[in-house]
Amino acid sequence: MNLLNEGPAELVPPRSSRVPARSPEDAASVPQAAAAAAGEQERDEAAVAQFIERFAGILSESGVPRMPARVFVALLAADSDRLAAADLAAILRVSPAAVSGAVRYLTQVGLVSGAGEPGSRRLFYSVPPDVWEQLMSMSNRRMARWTAVLRDGVDVLGRDSPAGERVTESVRYFDFVAAELPRTLARWREYRASLGSRG
Repeated sequence: MNLLNEGPAELVPPRSSRVPARSPEDAASVPQAAAAAAGEQERDEAAVAQFIERFAGILSESGVPRMPARVFVALLAADSDRLAAADLAAILRVSPAAVSGAVRYLTQVGLVSGAGEPGSRRLFYSVPPDVWEQLMSMSNRRMARWTAVLRDGVDVLGRDSPAGERVTESVRYFDFVAAELPRTLARWREYRASLGSRG
């Protein structure tokens, strides 16, 4: 099941243009200014790059276009709570234009937010603290649309036909998941609040 609808085709780079995980030698070539801007502590940058590529690959398989997925994970993996497009371009070793298209997609779907600073024309991007809740809520809304069409399909196919019974079972499944998700998110918020109160 796709986590997100596919974005514009131009946001998905061809397989040949995908940047492989960096070697330790390549990692050393990332500008020190970008690392400082990311607020990163001393750590294995090659391992961080491999993590970004690995998780971005999983998100891409789930429906997130490849470049937006890489930018999202780079923001998620940065010690700084926000990064400029130039910082992201340096971390991912891509062009600023590629980052610009990716953050535009991520902002539209609510996975990233952008904000400026007084006296600066640059935008800084960050991952909302409730990003996974937003992602699950988007999936729930998508399932609601699927369910509406499936219900129509039951009438078209005939409720008592083998196909109609199969589609009816799909409707029951999505109805169940849609009803459970708000309760699951409420329990998550309670659990998160209890962790915050432990001292």
